[in-house]
Amino acid sequence: MTGQVRTVDGRVAGRRGQATRQKLLDCLSEMLSSSPYRDVKVIDVARKAGTSPATFYQYFPDVEGAVLEIAEEVAKEGAGLTELVAGRPWVGKAGWHTAEELVDGFLDFWRRNDAILRVIDLGAAEGDKRFYKIRMKILNSVTNSLTDSVKELQTKGKVDKDVSAAAMAGSLVAMLAAVASHQKGFTTWGVKQAELRPNLALLVHLGITGKKPTK
Repeated sequence: MTGQVRTVDGRVAGRRGQATRQKLLDCLSEMLSSSPYRDVKVIDVARKAGTSPATFYQYFPDVEGAVLEIAEEVAKEGAGLTELVAGRPWVGKAGWHTAEELVDGFLDFWRRNDAILRVIDLGAAEGDKRFYKIRMKILNSVTNSLTDSVKELQTKGKVDKDVSAAAMAGSLVAMLAAVASHQKGFTTWGVKQAELRPNLALLVHLGITGKKPTK
């Protein structure tokens, strides 16, 4: 945790207060993994953290406020996904490697943060602008970099100029997000994780370069 942490009434929290606040967030994150978001109550989070509802309300206005804090932290982590694409090559075997690493990194990020990402998706789908902005912050980290990659390939004559770089990048990232949030569901179709990743990487590579990869 960096910077000053304040209570709801504006006071700066001390080291002990910061630890309590973080424990509440950690307990809430854990509860979101096993309980529907709407079923999580302040009293349950406080009890799990070994403190009182009154203490919870010192740091957060309600459960939703605490969830948004967790979501913002995940968005900061998600910003790092841009490193999987920015400045990376898309030509030859190196291009296939880039596609593989993007898929691996994206799916791993989604699996690590599955519970809070489901809540973010739910809030965004319901029209909550706060959750929508957080969701777009995460997706933009990859979309913007992929858009730049397509544009660079176009300037080198390796991708048709009629291709809309932003539309292609946005479509691929939307696909990645949908697949990432449905990872467990693929098993019901008889698809193993070991099969999902290379096939998803193939789609990404084809979308960006318009060519079959050189492996």
